[in-house]
Amino acid sequence: MISKEDARIIVGILGNIISVSLFLSPLPTFYKIWKKKSVEQYSALPYLATFFNCGLWILYGLPMVKPNSTLVLTVNGTGFVIEIVYLSLFLIYSVPMKRLRLVAVVVAECFFLAALSLCVLLLVKRPKNRSDIVGSICMAGNIMMYAAPLSIMKLVITTKSVEFMPFFISFFSFINGLCWTTYALLKFDAFILVPNSIGSALGLAQLVIYASFYKSTQRILAERKAQGGEVDLAKIDAERNPNGNVLNGV
Repeated sequence: MISKEDARIIVGILGNIISVSLFLSPLPTFYKIWKKKSVEQYSALPYLATFFNCGLWILYGLPMVKPNSTLVLTVNGTGFVIEIVYLSLFLIYSVPMKRLRLVAVVVAECFFLAALSLCVLLLVKRPKNRSDIVGSICMAGNIMMYAAPLSIMKLVITTKSVEFMPFFISFFSFINGLCWTTYALLKFDAFILVPNSIGSALGLAQLVIYASFYKSTQRILAERKAQGGEVDLAKIDAERNPNGNVLNGV
């Protein structure tokens, strides 16, 4: 009979594997960006949110904040490095205005992470209090990461296309949320349970949206191929919403 603690370790290892799969899931997207030398209508928000979220969970997983959280620390350390690579590629292949906004957001996130780390480690003495403070902020960061792919929903609904809504991010977000929800239930941890249960629901919602617009996307891609050219989805949105705002701020 497997003990609850052993089961938690097994689920945690599985969670690490799924989380790394989630972090690596945008690789086809970035291959496309590299090939075209342009980020096109892809949004940087999912990668900014994941970068920030991983930074928060690295702080949470430190022994002086939350002892015995090695699995949380390792997977988020890996994710943090991967997101730096993605954001670097976004920086290289973005237009100048997008590039400036991207740098500004990354600098703001790094400043917040550094300030939070110093305040928690220097001013808060008890590990329990440290984990409560950081864990509360981690919950918000984790929910933000899961919700970030929905930032492109205006483009999806307007153009009836999920071309710029990567499927694998949504799929692995759903699976990842389920796995870490199970991990948190085996040895109750509200800071892991709450955001990941919400994340699994958000991931499922994204998959439903993807399925709803999959056929129309294939039709648009077929029409584009038949025309022998590229269809600018931003132009389509501008034509349908002449008074609308910019779709992707970053």
